[in-house]
Amino acid sequence: MIFETERLIVKKLKKEDFEPFHEMQSNPKVMQFVRGKPMAYEENRKELSELIDKYDEATNDFWIYAIERKTDSEFVGTIAFVKDEKGEDEIGYRFLEKYWRNGYAKEILNGMIAYARKIGFKKLIACVAPENIASEKIIKSSGFKFQKIIFAEDLGIDEHKYSLEL
Repeated sequence: MIFETERLIVKKLKKEDFEPFHEMQSNPKVMQFVRGKPMAYEENRKELSELIDKYDEATNDFWIYAIERKTDSEFVGTIAFVKDEKGEDEIGYRFLEKYWRNGYAKEILNGMIAYARKIGFKKLIACVAPENIASEKIIKSSGFKFQKIIFAEDLGIDEHKYSLEL
């Protein structure tokens, strides 16, 4: 286990997470602001394997973890701690659509902030598309401050960049 919140546990991804991972990654609504498009079965199989392999890399700076519910160990989504192109610590999260509107995003974001403080991060950044109203609201309510508008080349859209001093 990496960390836990009141209702959720964050832990390393495992191969057994593939079916719900694929369900999440192949959903156009979930992936709209992540990759701009859903991912295919084989892409997801390859990505999950690569993410799991990264846990053993000494120089890894791209950490993606599974989020499970405590009540039933059900996979509900993933979180990310990654270094962006400027070396800043960027965070992110995504959930299977069926788990939206349960308060999980706010809960996991607060858990991520507490965990980042515990392991010595000084600042976190989050980039969110302005059309992703729910995520932007959650980011702001957790204390992140707007920095600037950036262009996300991978998505071809502008995003709002936020930061939080820890």
